[in-house]
Amino acid sequence: MAKYIVRRLGFMLLTMLIVSIAIFLISEVAPGDVARHILGQFATPEQVELLRDQLGLDEPIYVRYVDWLVGNDWRLKGLIGMPLKRAQVSEYDDPGWWAVGPDGTLKQWRVKKKEGMVEIRISPDGEREEVLFDSWQLDENGEEIFWGVDNANHVVLWRKASQEQKVGPASAGRTMTEASGDDYYPIRKGLLRGDPGISQRTNRPVGPTLLRRLRNSFTLAAIAFALIMPIALFLGILAGLREGRSTDRAVSLFSLVTTSIPEFASGVFLILVFAFWLKILPGAAIFTSDVAPWTEPKLLILPVLTLTLVEVGYVTRMTRASMIEVMNAPYIRTAHLKGLPYLRIVTRHAIRNALMAPITVIMLHVNWLVGGIVVVESVFGYPGLGMYLLDSALFKDVNAIEAGAMVMGALAVGTQLIADIIYTFLNPRIRYT
Repeated sequence: MAKYIVRRLGFMLLTMLIVSIAIFLISEVAPGDVARHILGQFATPEQVELLRDQLGLDEPIYVRYVDWLVGNDWRLKGLIGMPLKRAQVSEYDDPGWWAVGPDGTLKQWRVKKKEGMVEIRISPDGEREEVLFDSWQLDENGEEIFWGVDNANHVVLWRKASQEQKVGPASAGRTMTEASGDDYYPIRKGLLRGDPGISQRTNRPVGPTLLRRLRNSFTLAAIAFALIMPIALFLGILAGLREGRSTDRAVSLFSLVTTSIPEFASGVFLILVFAFWLKILPGAAIFTSDVAPWTEPKLLILPVLTLTLVEVGYVTRMTRASMIEVMNAPYIRTAHLKGLPYLRIVTRHAIRNALMAPITVIMLHVNWLVGGIVVVESVFGYPGLGMYLLDSALFKDVNAIEAGAMVMGALAVGTQLIADIIYTFLNPRIRYT
């Protein structure tokens, strides 16, 4: 078993690598100009081109993929001649990139109107100062240039002759950075090192927002899963054992009705009944804080109930079909002929084998419960991963789309490994080597 798990983990890594390439290519080559979408239709071509440079969209696609996956700080430090470090220098600001001097001083550079280039220094003991910068270097053409880090997480090439501020994204209502540089490289730590990048939609780091949305979806999915699976397995087994009887017909009708009604219809119906008519539950899951699901559990009742109605019918029908097939198997008839008690036949032989097929469906539905419940989240305004991915897709926020899709891919691959391990407990004849 241990060798099998190690082999499967290696296969999972290969699968995730292929998935990452596919996700990146699909999101990057999808129609639409991200820079134009951010700046709006009234932005000038110069502004759009500058923002494309600041976002790194003018780089070859293979370079962007490597930067997205493993980062580029290790490569860009060669342009500056100093190591790059991501640090939070103020409790009110997000962590940002700085160049690290020989004495440990953090440095950034920016161009101020009427002052020129200034160097921002944060000493190891936390003291901040700004000094005029005049350490320009000569390039091969004899021009004075300087590579440095700006205050928007870019490595920038400045030319002394053209350091005055130009027309850029700031004049189109989106401040990315001062448009005083001649070339920009966005600094990235890489997805494998815990940095999904900056959201083009919110101009904030994707990681913290994605974790919050993922936690919200996991909360909703876990509660729904805890309700759906026992109910669905019990009803499916009961219907399978009573094939053709009134109990089977009632369970089959219930599962067919709940499966046929789409989530938005059942969600709206529940809102009308419990929020508008009875007025006992809130009709929207609006979070006022990160701990809202625990301090106000009423917010989760209607979304969980909607998911339960949709999913319980589907899993019930799968379990029923599997149970009927197992109960008609030759070894079950042989057990009856040998005189084994009916209850022992069902509990020791039939149920374990009947759960083989539903386990696969259940594990696949874990992935759906976490990220595929966008309809339920939209109906109730629930701030989950599904809504986050939908909003990001509509805006073409590639960093958020890619990070969210990778999370969903990892979840899908991981749940299938769990399903394979569960198989060995349900059926002792299955052995992995």
